[in-house]
Amino acid sequence: MAIEAARLSPSLAAAAFLGRRALPATHFTRRLPLLLLSRASASSSGGDGRAVALPSSELRKRRSSASATGEDSKLGAIRRLFVRPDIAIDAYIVPSQDAHQSEFIAECFMRRTYLTGFTGSAGTAVVTKNNAAFWTDGRYFLQAEKELSHEWTLMRSGNHGVPTTIEWLNDVLPSGCRIGIDPFLFSFDAAEELKDAIANKNHELIMISDFNLVDEIWGESRPEPPKEPVRVHDIKYAGIDVPSKLSYVRSELAENGCESVVISMLDEIAWLLNMRGSDVPHSPVFYSYLIVEMSTATLFVDRNKVSEDVLEHLEKAGVTLKPYNAILSSVERLAEKGAKLWLDSSSVNAAIASVFRSSCDRYRKKTGKTGRQIGKDTSSDELTSKSHVQNGALNGLYKVSPVTLAKSIKNNAEIRGMKNSHLRDAAALAEFWCWLEEEVRKTVALTEVQVAEKLLEFRQKQDGFIETSFDTISGYGANGAIIHYRPTPDSCSSVGSDNLFLLDSGAQYIDGTTDITRTVHFGEPSQRQKECFTRVLQGHIALDQAVFPERTPGFVLDVLARSSLWKIGLDYRHGTGHGVGAALNVHEGPQSISYRYGNLTALQKGMIVSNEPGYYEDNSFGIRIENLVLVKEVNLANSFGGISYLGFEKLTFVPIQGAKKKDILFQGSIVSVLEAQLEDSGPSQALLDLINGCPLATGDEFACWWQSAVDSTPFSQ
Repeated sequence: MAIEAARLSPSLAAAAFLGRRALPATHFTRRLPLLLLSRASASSSGGDGRAVALPSSELRKRRSSASATGEDSKLGAIRRLFVRPDIAIDAYIVPSQDAHQSEFIAECFMRRTYLTGFTGSAGTAVVTKNNAAFWTDGRYFLQAEKELSHEWTLMRSGNHGVPTTIEWLNDVLPSGCRIGIDPFLFSFDAAEELKDAIANKNHELIMISDFNLVDEIWGESRPEPPKEPVRVHDIKYAGIDVPSKLSYVRSELAENGCESVVISMLDEIAWLLNMRGSDVPHSPVFYSYLIVEMSTATLFVDRNKVSEDVLEHLEKAGVTLKPYNAILSSVERLAEKGAKLWLDSSSVNAAIASVFRSSCDRYRKKTGKTGRQIGKDTSSDELTSKSHVQNGALNGLYKVSPVTLAKSIKNNAEIRGMKNSHLRDAAALAEFWCWLEEEVRKTVALTEVQVAEKLLEFRQKQDGFIETSFDTISGYGANGAIIHYRPTPDSCSSVGSDNLFLLDSGAQYIDGTTDITRTVHFGEPSQRQKECFTRVLQGHIALDQAVFPERTPGFVLDVLARSSLWKIGLDYRHGTGHGVGAALNVHEGPQSISYRYGNLTALQKGMIVSNEPGYYEDNSFGIRIENLVLVKEVNLANSFGGISYLGFEKLTFVPIQGAKKKDILFQGSIVSVLEAQLEDSGPSQALLDLINGCPLATGDEFACWWQSAVDSTPFSQ
């Protein structure tokens, strides 16, 4: 799945829209909004029924002519709240995140979606008394054009001349205004950056901690919080038991001079406790916090989600339970007794950080002691290094979570599960492509939505399938140029043989997570499409075959995937590779492969990343080719400087459309072979023979065709 993979941490997504840091000083008394509230729950088309990606000017014209009704009712409602005495603000910022900086969030926390109507996963909305602006990145420009009403100004983040959120606020607001945020939805880093930057125009950052303004206007129609039970992730998939993982975290605490750590990222909690849930769409996580101390560990979670089996699992590991909304009071108690606390400032929300800060201040005044702040260190590659001690007001270590890197390096059981799940996924996809080609050949009318639903049916037949790992991107023709396109039944195209069809999909299995993109043409592509496809494939192959020294950060490799496109002046607006969890989030850090050089995290043996270059021609077609790969050590004749060299092992076993139509592995004869069962020990020999024997498969026998394709032109031979 295409994603901007440059971030070191979730806060950098917000930083891309906001600016730089500043520390909030307000004490928070708000009850956490999560799991406590009881809530209930346009696009243009062509004459043939296909969705058409129109230019911005035309979209603005149509929206203007269609909006004689005046101001957007939601914008009007939220602006009316600005003047309340207990609020009194001039602007309000609505990010996409929940209180845990999650990419995918429960429906009840989709506040930005509710307010703007934009359904993409990334973006920041800002409302002032007279303006409304929305920032998103290149993956979503076309989607945002189609979904935002005329009241919103689309800010194409990253484009030349487009201001950041902070620059825009400082420009449109007169000096001395009050800018409001919900501190639960901003990381500590992001809140600091925002406060410092707006201070340049004498603006004040207002932490509205008692309630969220969007929740106020959403009212009783807001969906219910998730209530599904959590489950134990079997040790045969997890590979390492909970006591061992907790012991590692405690060793990190001791080495860094800390007594406890707050872990707020949901996938980190799930990994550390060998548990999974279903609170968030596409991600097997559950809403919770975790505090690990030297002799105890406390999970803050809705007790109604915890069965007796799960409770026994936790008790054996020495983990106790507290209510989810007890996190602030527990942090407060730790600070007031002088405990030295580790906080990942890139992910812990500003509400927790503020409670910790104010409680440390009270502790210092009560005891007369001068606290010490352990220096910040956000380099993901230095998780085990000690930070310098500086004078300050806090007994805090601000550093990347000790779980982040440990989780990203997969153990043998996790690698085995990822390989097995990818083989089952390959069987489902090969069967699906066989079905789709036959339907298109028979000119059966199938919409993008119907195609995605059919793929889901094939995956559901595979052992261990749980759900999709993200909304399937099923884009035909112009819709394929919308990087994170999401078809809907009332607005989508039919898949035919006249244009390219891009399908980006993935699944969550009990033992692994998949993410794969294929672009195909069921007819005769144009010469332009042939050339663009070839250059994307060349970039994909170049990265796949890369060999590089250890300690190489992912951004160094990004040029390999783009070089062939650059030679003719083309490029794409997303990262080339993102980290992938093992039966966890389809997007994880700290590793990435991206043109943005801010992420210095080295690729290490055992990490899993995607390889997904692409090209998107607005209003015409899109191309993306994606496999998941495992970073592995390679044996070379030399070892310059005595260091190790790394490369990639392919996990994805699905054919890529290539040079000759007869070579495409979409033939009906494959189906009987795919019916062979895949055992835990590996795939059936019949399936391996099939994969390895096909010149377009991505198995171990693929290297010869792979290399020759670099200088050939798929489709044209």
